[in-house]
Amino acid sequence: MTLARILYVEDEPDIQAVAKLALEMVGGFEVRLCDNGVQALAEVKDFGPDLILLDVMMPGMDGPGTLQKLRADPATANIPVIFLTARVLPPDVAHYQAMGALDVIAKPFDPMSLPAQVAQIWSRARGG
Repeated sequence: MTLARILYVEDEPDIQAVAKLALEMVGGFEVRLCDNGVQALAEVKDFGPDLILLDVMMPGMDGPGTLQKLRADPATANIPVIFLTARVLPPDVAHYQAMGALDVIAKPFDPMSLPAQVAQIWSRARGG
């Protein structure tokens, strides 16, 4: 299975725009944006992403809460998730991975290297 479709859940429009541009133009991915966890849960089945990039701190439903809801639904339980967050201390990263995230990408991220980081985490999780 190749990585082609990414659902990116982020509440900051500037970060959304930069990440979407980098993922599409540099990475060649198809990206759908969601502003929050509730919207992501509403759109995830329709879009059918190969991977979800998930902000941790969002109003309403945060990233960990969104991940719990995704894991509780058999239709979305196995979609890989990578958190994007400024909270990257080892205990935080360990907590996110214990919840089922593949890995964590630190914010602020380098837009030009973001697609490669995502692809590398995806490949590593697939045993590549």
